[in-house]
Amino acid sequence: MQQEPNYRQSSAPIESEPAVEADKVPGDNSAQGQNLISAAGKQLLTFAIVAVVGLLVTMFLLDALAGLTSSQSTVSSSAIDYENNEITSHLRDEPPQMNSMRSTDSISGQVLNHVMEGLLRYDEHGDLVGGVAEQWALNGNVMTFHLRENARWSNGEAVTAHDFEFAWKNVLAPSTGSQYAFILYPILNAEAANNGEVPLDDVGVQAVDDFTLEVTLETPIAYFDRMVAFVTYMPANEAFYEQTNGRYGADADELLYNGPFMIESWVHGASMRLVKNPYYWDKERIRLDAINFAHMTSDPNTLLNLFKDEQIVMTNLGSQMLEEAMFQGWQIDRFMEGTVWYIEFNHRDGRLTTNKNLRMALTLAQDPGELVNRVIKLPGYLPGESLFPVWLQGKERPFRQEHPAPVYERNIELAREYLQKALDEMELEELPPLALLTGDSPNARMQAEYYQEVFQRNLGIDVVIDAQIFRQRLDKMTSGEFDLVMAGWGPDYNDPLTFADLFASWNLNNRGRYSNPELDAQIRIAQSSLDTGERMQAFAEIQRIIHEDVVIMPNYERGYVYVTHPELKGMLRRVIGAETDFTYAWIDGARDDRSGGDNDNQQGGE
Repeated sequence: MQQEPNYRQSSAPIESEPAVEADKVPGDNSAQGQNLISAAGKQLLTFAIVAVVGLLVTMFLLDALAGLTSSQSTVSSSAIDYENNEITSHLRDEPPQMNSMRSTDSISGQVLNHVMEGLLRYDEHGDLVGGVAEQWALNGNVMTFHLRENARWSNGEAVTAHDFEFAWKNVLAPSTGSQYAFILYPILNAEAANNGEVPLDDVGVQAVDDFTLEVTLETPIAYFDRMVAFVTYMPANEAFYEQTNGRYGADADELLYNGPFMIESWVHGASMRLVKNPYYWDKERIRLDAINFAHMTSDPNTLLNLFKDEQIVMTNLGSQMLEEAMFQGWQIDRFMEGTVWYIEFNHRDGRLTTNKNLRMALTLAQDPGELVNRVIKLPGYLPGESLFPVWLQGKERPFRQEHPAPVYERNIELAREYLQKALDEMELEELPPLALLTGDSPNARMQAEYYQEVFQRNLGIDVVIDAQIFRQRLDKMTSGEFDLVMAGWGPDYNDPLTFADLFASWNLNNRGRYSNPELDAQIRIAQSSLDTGERMQAFAEIQRIIHEDVVIMPNYERGYVYVTHPELKGMLRRVIGAETDFTYAWIDGARDDRSGGDNDNQQGGE
């Protein structure tokens, strides 16, 4: 799945003007003059008393108002609200797409995994367990799911097998334009329907009755149960969907929820508040009553200050913040999130980066180890070597141990030779500037500037950095408005195929539109084979092709160093699913209403 600072007005002291002595009428010692002075003095004294009293009243009112405002601010922005059993955290950005049938990014996925639930989910140990489905079985190429009869939407209606059939077929409808339609291709006729070759009625998913869903696969596969925990496989209530008139997922009241939480309010670009869903079938497990995403920012300095001021419960740390965190004595944790980051080349016709020798030149001119150790400088990051991260399991050992990744070592002299070959092939004397698309966060800019400097110094190539906000970057990636783009990919399910099929010719997340029949053939083998050894060999071939054809330039595998409020317990950091999962979290020492029974606020629990 694809991956504003706060301002505080300061009040400066106002310099007092020098005292000016009042004008006097020289030699005027008359009674009239004295009376005028006396009368003026009395008037001034009266004005002064009134002014002082008015000032005192004003100060009192302002102080009371400030106290009230401060009190309200403390309640709404405190990291831990014990009385209301809620926490305040942040999102890295505005969720671009909350329609699960069209969503492609990790920020939207973070929220969707808190407010929606599919047939299966991952528990606190990372094991696959029942979500809406309470039983499931694979018989040949038919998988049957038996749904819980107590699963409910947030309007009280039952979640049925029809909701899954509708959602999955809607994903596959060509008119939907879902970039994740490919993840349903293991289902019979799903790919053909998505290509408009057969009607949606021919797709192998059928609601046998309200609580039985039957899925017919193209061929038996051992990993389909892992796929249905992903957001694209989540249900949608057809009647509610239709009444939103094309705005499904666009706002808090344009979604119907079946997960642990509901979106109570959504101030776009600023905040989002989740509250416990009273209709969730497993609500007794949910121990928080609300999650307040009061901030949408990825700026590390802003987030560190928010954490220091106890306004958010957790934050990742940048390299500059480690010393501060150690000085504060905070508990520092480390997490490898499972993502790979790389520069993706644009392989569309007419782009300079379709030239393989140019791609080779750029790759040989840089060093991922230098990027990680001298620029990023954070524990947990690993220099990039492959599209397949180190944690993926192979046949008996980790995949990368069984099939080591081939790598290109930095060789500037050789890089310049490849550049000259590229110029000769393109009949150019000098390469025009290349457009590098990236995010607008400080870290993204820092990394882009590193590559800009490296390519200029080692190859004399000018790079123009195009820094965009998250949503706009995704749009420009999709439309191909780049030569190079700094991108990342995280796992959708626990199988190497979640990385292996990224550059399939039919995958719309293949933003550079790379196409290679040899690669596609190996992906088909990995999709359909039940032989683990054969599948791993296909993945090894995919790794080789991507390396030899210089499809991407690996950067790093990302890890996080982070801090958490000491009284927040049970928060999970996941490789698969929501990166930060609060559905098992609780506040140590908070009011506990989990003795059973429901009330209007649904604060009952375990």
